[in-house]
Amino acid sequence: MAKFTFRMPDIGEGIAEAEIVQWHKKVGDTVNEDEEFVDMMTDKATVPMESPVTGKILEIAGAEGEMVSIGSMLVVIDVEGEAPEDAPEDMHPAPAPKADVVEERIEVETSDASDADDALAADPQPEPLPAPTPAPKPSHAAKVLATPAVRKRARDIGIDLAQVKPAEDGRIRHGDLDAFLSYTGGYGAAAPSRNDEVVKVIGMRRRIAENMAASKRNIPHFSYVEECDVTALEDLRAQLNANRGDKPKLTILPMLITAICKTLPDFPMINARYDDEAGVVTRHGSVNLGMAAQTDAGLMVPVIKDAQAKNLWQLANEIVRLADAARNGTAKKEEMQGGTLTVTSLGPLGGVATTPVINRPEVAIIGPNRIIERPMFVSDGQGGERIEKRKLMNISISCDHRVVDGWDAASFVQALKKLIESPALILVG
Repeated sequence: MAKFTFRMPDIGEGIAEAEIVQWHKKVGDTVNEDEEFVDMMTDKATVPMESPVTGKILEIAGAEGEMVSIGSMLVVIDVEGEAPEDAPEDMHPAPAPKADVVEERIEVETSDASDADDALAADPQPEPLPAPTPAPKPSHAAKVLATPAVRKRARDIGIDLAQVKPAEDGRIRHGDLDAFLSYTGGYGAAAPSRNDEVVKVIGMRRRIAENMAASKRNIPHFSYVEECDVTALEDLRAQLNANRGDKPKLTILPMLITAICKTLPDFPMINARYDDEAGVVTRHGSVNLGMAAQTDAGLMVPVIKDAQAKNLWQLANEIVRLADAARNGTAKKEEMQGGTLTVTSLGPLGGVATTPVINRPEVAIIGPNRIIERPMFVSDGQGGERIEKRKLMNISISCDHRVVDGWDAASFVQALKKLIESPALILVG
C-alpha cells in the first residue's frame, strides 16, 4: 500500500484558491478512478474533481466552505502497490463544470405582477438540521379551577388553562382569559420556542455575500423612484397574448425591456460599465441586459445579448430559453456574463418601491415593482376630470453616482415613463 496526494489543480482561470462546496466522499471511503469526490467553486463555476486513482481516502483538505490554495493538498488516498506521482498542480479537473454562474452581482426574479414564473433552479441545498423538539404540553389543566363556560371558551380558542394566571382565589374567570389573550397578542397559547439554526455560508451564498458587500462598499449608490400608469400597457399585453398563436405568453418583462432599449440611446451613461481601477467608463452601444432571478441557492443573472435587436416575441423566447438553461444547469458561461445593465423584480412581492444594489461593474440597475390598482383622477376629454380605476407600477433605478448624475437618472426614467404610458410607441420602429 502507498499514499497518493491529490493537489488542488490550476483550473486555468487565474485563481489562487477555490472553495470546497461539497464532499462526495469522506475519510475512510473508497474512491474509484475517474470518480468525482468533491466539488470546488471558483469565481465563475462549480467544478467537480475526479480521482486519477482507486483507493481509500485517508485525509481531506478541510470542511465544506473552507478555501484550498492552488497546489496544496486536496486529498490523500491509500492505493494498492506503488503509488503514482502526486497529481501535478496543472492537472485538469472533470471535463465540464456543473453550472456556470455569474458572481459579479446577482439580484432577484424577473417576473411581472401576474406571471411570476421566472425563478431559476438551484444547486441542492445542504441537509436541513434536525427539527426542533416541541415543548411538552402541560397536562395538569384539570386541576385548574374554572366554570364550565370558561373551560368551553378556552377549548374553543385553543388556550391551555394551566398557562393562565388565575385570580387571588385561584379560580380563572373570563376576564383572566381576556388578560391572557391581550398578553399573548391573539387567540391560542403562545407558540413553543424553537431551536436556533446555524447555517454555514458557503458556495454560491458566500459569493453573493462577498459581491454584495463589494458593490455597496465600492459604489456610492443613489436611487430614484417614479410612478407609471401601466393600464394601457397591460391592455396591449392582453391583446397581444390573445392573438399570439404558438408564440410564448408575454409577461410585462419583454415590453419593459423594449422600452428600456428604445430609451437608452439618449442616455448612454446608463448602459455602461465602470472599471474603477483603470479609471475608464465604457458606454456600450449594444444592450446586454441581465435578468436577475431568485433560486433556492441564491440569485443568478442570465444575460440577454443584443436585447435592442430583438422584438417582443424574440425577447420572450430568449427569456424562456435562458431561464430553462439556468434551471437545468446547461447555461453556457458566456450566457451568464457580460451584462451592461440589469433589470430586477420581485414580481408580485415587489412592494411599493425597491432600492436595488448595482451589479458591479455596471453603473445602473432598474427595478419594476408590483402592479396595483388604485382610483385616480383622469381627464374626461372635455376639460374636466373623473375618477377611474387604473393599474399603477413604480419604477426604481439605482445608479453609480460616480458615473451617473441624479438629473440624468431622473430624465431617463421620465423618458421611459412616456413610452410605458403610451405603449403603442414601444412597437413603432
